[in-house]
Amino acid sequence: MTNAMTNITKDPAYDAADPHDFATMMEVERYGNRSTAFDKIISATHDHFWDPLDPKYIDFTAPFDLENEYLMPPNMNMELQTAVADRLTEKQKIRLVNESVRWSLSSILHGEQGALSLSASLCHVLRDPGAQEYAANQTREEARHVTGFTKYVQARWGKPLPVGPALGNLLNEMVSSPYVWKKLVGMQMLVEGLAMGAFATFYTYGRDPLMVKLMQLVMTDEAFHHKFGKIWADRTIPHLSEGERNLIEDWAAEVFRGLLFNLGSPEQKKPIYAEFGLDWQWVQGAVAEGFTDAKIRARLKDSTSIFRVLIKTLLKAGIITDRTRATYAAFVDMEELHTESDRMIGDDIAEKGIQYLQQINGAAGFGATLLAAE
Repeated sequence: MTNAMTNITKDPAYDAADPHDFATMMEVERYGNRSTAFDKIISATHDHFWDPLDPKYIDFTAPFDLENEYLMPPNMNMELQTAVADRLTEKQKIRLVNESVRWSLSSILHGEQGALSLSASLCHVLRDPGAQEYAANQTREEARHVTGFTKYVQARWGKPLPVGPALGNLLNEMVSSPYVWKKLVGMQMLVEGLAMGAFATFYTYGRDPLMVKLMQLVMTDEAFHHKFGKIWADRTIPHLSEGERNLIEDWAAEVFRGLLFNLGSPEQKKPIYAEFGLDWQWVQGAVAEGFTDAKIRARLKDSTSIFRVLIKTLLKAGIITDRTRATYAAFVDMEELHTESDRMIGDDIAEKGIQYLQQINGAAGFGATLLAAE
C-alpha cells in the first residue's frame, strides 16, 4: 500500500514519517513548519494538571464497603436484568455488580495503557512539531490515567482482571498499525468516544465518591483528547476520495459492531462467573434471551450510554454516511443525534473538573476551558 493510503494525509499537520526514519525528524526545515492547530489544547494542559499520587487531588485511602454496598445501581447491571438474578442471594448480587465494575474498570485501565502506547507511537511519526508536542502531552496524561486507575483498582480489589479478547485485539491492532488514520480514528474517536461515555456513566451513577472523583479528573484530560480527533476529522474527512472514505467508514462500522456485541458479553467476562457457580455459556444464553435489539435500543437512549456517545462521535465527524447509517440506526435515533449540539456528554463534567483543578493549582487566571480550546 502506498504511503499516501497508509497515512491518508489531507492536511500537513498530520503528515507522518516511517517510525524507523529518525533522520526525517532532524531536517532543519521541519522544525519551523509548526501548525497552530493544536496550540490552544496544548496551552490548556496547565489548567487540568492533576497528580494521582498526591492526596490533595484524590485520596485513594477513602474507604468503601464492597461487601454490603453497590458500586453502581443494580438495575444497570446486564446480568441482573435476566434469569441470572433468580439464582443469586442479595449478597451475591452486590458482589456480582461490584465484580462487573471491577471488570469494566480493568478494561478501562487496559484501554488507557493502549492510549499511552499509541500516543507515544504518534510521537515517533508525526512530522509537524505542534502535532508531535500534542501527542507527547497526551502520552503524559494517559500515563497518569494508568496510574490513577491502577491505584483505584488496588484500593478496592488488589489487582485488575485480564483484558477481554475483543478489546485486547482492537488495542493491539491500533497500537501496532502502520496506518496513521487507523490510530487517529481508532483511538481518538472510537476508543475515546467509548471512554467518554463510560466515564460519564460512572460519574453520573457511581456510588463510590472516590470513583466519581477519579472519573471527573480523567475526563478533564480526555475531553481534550477527544478534540484532537475532532480537529483531524474537520481537516481530513471533507477531502477524502471515495475509496479513502469507504475504507475509514467501513472499518469504523466493523469495529462498532464488534464492540457492541462483544465488549461486555459474558464470553468476555467469563472469569467473573465461576465464583457464583454460574456457567458463562448459560449466562450468555440468559443475556441473549433478555436483551433484544429493542432493549439495547432503549438503553442507548441514555445520553451517557457508551455506544450512544461513540455513534455521536462518528456521526459528528462525518464518518457515518448513508452507506453505513443503517448499522447504527438499528440502535439509536440518528436524526435525534444529528440535531444535537457538538458538545459531548462529558464536556460539562470536564468543565467542572477543570474549575476544581484551577482552585487547587492556583491557575484560575489562566481561564482555559474546553470552549477556549475549540
